[in-house]
Amino acid sequence: MDGERFDVVERDEWRGAAHQRAEDAVAREEPLEIRIGGVPVAVVMRTPGDDEELVRGFLVTERVVDRAEDVASVRHCADAAEDNVMQAVLARGVEVDLARLRRNLYASSSCGVCGKTSIAAAMGCAPPIADNVRVPSDVLYGLPARLRAAQEVFGRTGGLHAAGLFDERGEPLAVREDVGRHNAVDKIVGWAAAAGLLPLSRRILMVSGRVSFEIVQKALAARAPILAAVSAPSSLAVDAARAGGMTIVGFVRGERMCVYAGAERVG
Repeated sequence: MDGERFDVVERDEWRGAAHQRAEDAVAREEPLEIRIGGVPVAVVMRTPGDDEELVRGFLVTERVVDRAEDVASVRHCADAAEDNVMQAVLARGVEVDLARLRRNLYASSSCGVCGKTSIAAAMGCAPPIADNVRVPSDVLYGLPARLRAAQEVFGRTGGLHAAGLFDERGEPLAVREDVGRHNAVDKIVGWAAAAGLLPLSRRILMVSGRVSFEIVQKALAARAPILAAVSAPSSLAVDAARAGGMTIVGFVRGERMCVYAGAERVG
């Protein structure tokens, strides 16, 4: 599977005045079309692999469905020339406005929507999290190393983000990689949905890059109380986390971290 997630390309490399030709492994990026009932509703750019988890997570975190159980099945389309089309079938009795859905999903970017009105909309779909989990600081300090140890394709390419789900003791439950941070999170949520682990109460979601508003929005939809990252959050991400009762921990490096929201869960 890892071999399907990167390509080998030629490159020119300079070191000082010296030059040489070489080969390099680069992360693969391909479009994935998501269909519901045969109707295309979204196209995401992703790293191939864990596509079923990606679609399940996308449908939950983008609030296309209210519950993970609303998705009856997800599979690759047999009539597609490439493995880049996924068909989702909703459970009996579940209906969505496909016309509105296509307008909203095609119009939005992978970076999410910005503005205070977006926070209000997010809160309307997912109320604040009331989770009294408390995690020792040394557990959080250990997460980046555990996440990095599971990033096999990143080790080959240096070009993929990762998201990891951990329990309150810092034990890894699942790690997924993708060219997009938001896709990696969706894959984790999709894995949890298939495993019957939603909502993500008493869990820690760790991401390898920065925390944007969209990452907080997806974590909120999955009901993850603690979101940690090796880099910084955006101002809107902090505002959304505070409004949503989430804990955001940034710059988790070595024995240093910064808690921007929900400090009562860190001890």
